[in-house]
Amino acid sequence: MSLAVTADKDTGVAVVTLDRPERLNAIDLTMRDELVAVWRELRFDDTVRAVVLTGAGQRAFCTGLDREAVVPQPGSPYMQDDPLLRVGPKSNDLWKPVVAAVTGMACGGAFYLLGEADFLVADPTASFFDPHTTYGMVSAYESMLMALRMPHGEAARTALMGSAERMSARRALEIGLVSEVTEPGGALEAAVSCATVIAGYPAEAVQGTVRALWAAREAALDRAFAQAPHLIALGNLSGERQAELFAARRSAFRTR
Repeated sequence: MSLAVTADKDTGVAVVTLDRPERLNAIDLTMRDELVAVWRELRFDDTVRAVVLTGAGQRAFCTGLDREAVVPQPGSPYMQDDPLLRVGPKSNDLWKPVVAAVTGMACGGAFYLLGEADFLVADPTASFFDPHTTYGMVSAYESMLMALRMPHGEAARTALMGSAERMSARRALEIGLVSEVTEPGGALEAAVSCATVIAGYPAEAVQGTVRALWAAREAALDRAFAQAPHLIALGNLSGERQAELFAARRSAFRTR
């Protein structure tokens, strides 16, 4: 299993942990399928009333799609298969509240998950960045999700600066991307504490509120997502050229 799932029947809180720390919790196709299955399983488990999503280890919450993942694609720009498009809880019709606990790096495809969490709690080590443009890829779905979580200028800067710059937990708190920065090592505990409070409320009211909040974003997101496949097809470099840019990457970056 690429995921670890624990549930406390007394509190009604489940903790879903991305459990590939040796790969910085990057999502391969196996983890993708496991996430879809877990979200759908949690829909039917009435003993779970709130969920915490986190990553194993201290280095990363998630670094997006594993670059070693082989994603077969049809030979048409009209039928692109984005492997992470249905990886989040909302995409699988889970309307129980999901709190993300972020430690270390959260980048690229991690935004599919963070964009569908209800709010984020961060360790001081948390950092956020989107390397797509650096390697000749269009940041479409990720940026669209983040544009609904932070001011436009911040979303644009994150998407366009690529791997040269990372947003600190402090800055993420200032702009409202995260709701709390904890003491070192405290993000998971704080997220579980919040989830426990929420799980103690009547489930129907909580889930209705989650659905209402998402409805406020849904129309804009659906219209944006409809444009994404064409933008990606037009703007992405070839896989070979992307790989060359990735191999030549530099480790230097600025944290703000």
